[in-house]
Amino acid sequence: MDGDVVSVERVIPASPGQVFELLADATRHQTFDGSGMVRGTRDGSSEPLRLGSVFGMSMKKGLPYRTVNEVIEYEENRRIAWRTRGGGPLKYLIGGRIWRYELVPVTGGTLVRETWDISRDSMRLPFKLSSLPRITEKNMARTLKRIERVVVAP
Repeated sequence: MDGDVVSVERVIPASPGQVFELLADATRHQTFDGSGMVRGTRDGSSEPLRLGSVFGMSMKKGLPYRTVNEVIEYEENRRIAWRTRGGGPLKYLIGGRIWRYELVPVTGGTLVRETWDISRDSMRLPFKLSSLPRITEKNMARTLKRIERVVVAP
């Protein structure tokens, strides 16, 4: 972990457009989540995510909870990021972390970089002092492997 940011990268043998299409479809996030926490969208919208889109997710880590996410960075086929906040009673506990995906065309496919940025998270200090950054890095590596499986699947 470099300060408040954890990043992992993987070259995926697919076009940036194929990877971006998956990332911009919140209803498919459960298919590639490497943490096992994403249960599905709450609002059921199948509209592709855009800058300013707000989408809810049902999550589970021990107990079920929900998040509200807002797309804060968007460059089609290049970059998408959303800020996550807790829903319901957790809205003050979970708040501010950013999940970012950057896509760079390379020979043989797309370099995908996933970043977890807690620089503005309400739980920044406890997260940094815990094993969460290390666990998150492992989960992110699994996520990128799963993205590859989903976009390359026949």
